[in-house]
Amino acid sequence: MIHLTIDDHAIEVPEGRTLLEACREYNIEVPTLCYHPSLEPFGACRLCMVEYAQPPHPSKLVAACVYPCEEGAVVSTHSESVRNSRRITVELLLSSAPNDPYLLQLAQEYGVTDVRFRMPEENLCVVCGLCVRACNEIVGVRAISMINRGISKEVSPPFKVISPTCIGCGACVLICPTGSIKLKDVIGYRSIHFAESDIERVYCQICSDIDLQPTLVKDIETLMQNRTGHSINKKEL
Repeated sequence: MIHLTIDDHAIEVPEGRTLLEACREYNIEVPTLCYHPSLEPFGACRLCMVEYAQPPHPSKLVAACVYPCEEGAVVSTHSESVRNSRRITVELLLSSAPNDPYLLQLAQEYGVTDVRFRMPEENLCVVCGLCVRACNEIVGVRAISMINRGISKEVSPPFKVISPTCIGCGACVLICPTGSIKLKDVIGYRSIHFAESDIERVYCQICSDIDLQPTLVKDIETLMQNRTGHSINKKEL
């Protein structure tokens, strides 16, 4: 077991735990956007930054979702430096998704009253990578990926051409935290990634006939649970 201190509480966790897992195990609140327990940690959104120290060395800010617990570590999840980091991160994320309820809640909590940044196009996508990783790690088809860099970074099928491997399962829709991808975008086997292509869409290899009946969302949740062993629902996502 590893012994460390988080917010003045002495805790112990098994080896291999990340700081975020330790915090959640002990009901210590740390905000996240790009994290999901069914996926490998990614460290993209930077909302989970915490202050980490290994005495006598000075403290530093680390992403809790990817940083491992270490013996004797001292961690603060709500220090002034942590709050300042989250404040600017929330403001940057709001530049892409200004009406997202979760981000607006965090903005109120961290005192963000004015967003000084604006993306050229507000499409709700905060480039958290959840949809890409779900397509890869859960569905296993790699139909979408991250392309470009900087403010031009976006989610897209390779070369912005509809991927013939996409089965239209809707996993990316369910896991999107901001609602950038919607279920209505997969009606009639249309691409959910807004790219023109002559490639014919394939039918779902799992259910053979997706028509987005009301039971579809439940079917996808059951499929994802069976593949990951973890119960996935919209509230959690």
